[in-house]
Amino acid sequence: MNAHFVADAKAAGTGFKDVKPDHWAGKAIEAAVGKGYFKGYADGTFQPNATVTRAELAALLARVAEGEADVNTAASFADLAGHWSEAEVKRAIALGFVQPSDYPDGFKPNTPITRFEIAKWMASGLAEADPDYRQALEDTKRTVIPVKEYFNPGIPESKSSYIAVALGTKLLSGYPDGSFGMDLKATRAETAAILLNYENASLKQADQFLGLRELRQVGTERTNLETISPFTTGNTSFNNVVDKTYTFKNNAGTLKLHHYIVVDTEDFKDISSIYAPLFVDETDYVERIDKAGTYRAYIQITIFPKTEDFDLGHYMNGVSAGIVGGSRINNTTLANNYGYLTLPNINAKEFFKRNNRGQGITIWVKRYLDTATANAQITTDDNSFASIKNKQ
Repeated sequence: MNAHFVADAKAAGTGFKDVKPDHWAGKAIEAAVGKGYFKGYADGTFQPNATVTRAELAALLARVAEGEADVNTAASFADLAGHWSEAEVKRAIALGFVQPSDYPDGFKPNTPITRFEIAKWMASGLAEADPDYRQALEDTKRTVIPVKEYFNPGIPESKSSYIAVALGTKLLSGYPDGSFGMDLKATRAETAAILLNYENASLKQADQFLGLRELRQVGTERTNLETISPFTTGNTSFNNVVDKTYTFKNNAGTLKLHHYIVVDTEDFKDISSIYAPLFVDETDYVERIDKAGTYRAYIQITIFPKTEDFDLGHYMNGVSAGIVGGSRINNTTLANNYGYLTLPNINAKEFFKRNNRGQGITIWVKRYLDTATANAQITTDDNSFASIKNKQ
């Protein structure tokens, strides 16, 4: 048996000498130990910053997961023969957590597990147990993921849905710097918290998680409008107009709409949208604007200049469609941190020249949506149409 599972000398649920009372995961560690998921070391420590191996996580999941598992038909790894975790890994495979095809060169049980592996294992386990979670994995393959890796260097579609489901169900969360840390090794403290999160998620339906509903709608409809706000596209759809050409009325350029993300900023003390950290923080509050009925929309577009020395005015004066007309996102701290572009406030000509590499300039712009005046629409060059209005 691996040393990470040596029984602690103290009773379950009591403190460890290396876990201070104010440790960020202290309560999670105490709860995980109390439930018998984790044990400490014989010297009275928990070693919260130590890594967790693949074999250890499989053993932990075998303790947490409920349900029958036909381990006799589960695939096996040659490098696990006689290993202490062989039975636990087979159970993890049978329950859908581990996909043997992910490890063609062997399971390598002593390898520290990464945060992406944890996200995939746990999202896969939820999907195996519930068809709606399985559908959620499909729905979120092309969603906007609110972590900095989404913007740079990008997250491949083969990985995106697992991260989306993990974030949307609060199995895992990002780091304070906005990153997810896909390749970082998970610590014992993190894993204790994640196991409790999995236990909670496994007792809920997928549609009980607001964040996951937002991620799913953005993945399938390019917007979270209906999920987070009192607005709707009615019998139209953004799918009708995204990635289609819209020519400026001044003919100075064209643009394409990609995503339309709404954040519920009508009450800055109670913002629920999973996308809020990408675009707003407490410094954005404006008393005369941010009140009941007012929401912020963040719109991803690509501008294709046609006019020489394309300037900010060409965009501002050339776009009559309210859905794709917006202004600069003032919180440049967040924009710079996550790595996306917004409209410039100075040297606009240089900005558009510098960032136009032959494929247009992809930026995010902001506009306000108000329930009192919520009417906006767009008609693309091929006469495709979408509109926004209040829900009836």
